[in-house]
Amino acid sequence: MQKRKLGNSNLVVSALGLGCMGMSFAYGPTHDKQEMISLLRAAVERGVTFFDTAEIYGPFINEELLGEALAPFRQQVIIATKFGFKPDPKGVQRWMGLDSRPEHIKAVAEASLKRLKAEAIELFYQHRVDPSVPIEEVAGAVKELIWEGKVKHFGLSEAGAETIRRAHGVQPVAAVQSEYSLWWRHPETEILPVLEELGIGFVPYSPLGRGFLTGKINEHTTFDKTDFRNSLPRFTPEARKANQNLVDLLSRMAAKKQATPAQIALAWLLAKKPWIVPIPGTTKLSRLEENLGAAEISLSPDDMLEIETAASKIPVQGERYPENLEKMIERKS
Repeated sequence: MQKRKLGNSNLVVSALGLGCMGMSFAYGPTHDKQEMISLLRAAVERGVTFFDTAEIYGPFINEELLGEALAPFRQQVIIATKFGFKPDPKGVQRWMGLDSRPEHIKAVAEASLKRLKAEAIELFYQHRVDPSVPIEEVAGAVKELIWEGKVKHFGLSEAGAETIRRAHGVQPVAAVQSEYSLWWRHPETEILPVLEELGIGFVPYSPLGRGFLTGKINEHTTFDKTDFRNSLPRFTPEARKANQNLVDLLSRMAAKKQATPAQIALAWLLAKKPWIVPIPGTTKLSRLEENLGAAEISLSPDDMLEIETAASKIPVQGERYPENLEKMIERKS
């Protein structure tokens, strides 16, 4: 597996990471723990060194899963986790709003360290920008954790360009994580230019459009009742039917490259910038191996132009989140 450096930081990771959220929540029932441990260890054996989790995934059980599965490999892997939500202590719902107060950040760090069985958190993201806490205070709290040796690198997720600048002025930001794929290209407008200017790495989550860009989902696909895609406007049957044109585009390029649509979608991201590290998630070994194969696919400038010219003519139907979740995405400041 090729390696990449996240911006100007000294954080070197595999060119493709592994998003682990779906192993514990969001995409249907929780998966068998031992099967997921085997999958995580199989990823390490295949060269993956970058794993993504968060306290709210579960909550808590996803961090515990990674802590157990990756314990034998702690010196060779990077685990990124996140703070910023307030879990419901009664367990009635997954969270009760945002909380990035400095004292909460420090408490989350201590708890995550125990669950991850780690001496330090390699990359600690603010999961969502908290409008009630100045980003300078957030960055300052993480800076103190770095001084104490409990955190190594600071990250932001779904933050706007100005917030990234302000945070970076207090504590250098190693990476920004936001959704980015051929069917969600919003980061290209403001975020990618700022990251390139400041020397910050970019970690696209949902690089396969929550599975849609694999070509394995169509208008007739049904999801488990616990799968959160049931609530996404972009996953209504009507939207899936309309968005099939984007999958068809990937399929045409895949045929030329003797690849799969998923591999082309990931190869496109890898070809955009050398400091971009996608983190596709999966719970299946076959999909893991398929995704990792994208790192071996080379897209020429002509290939990229062909893909982007065609994609620019395909309007994507449906909002990516329902209104209550979309409000947590920072657009400008």
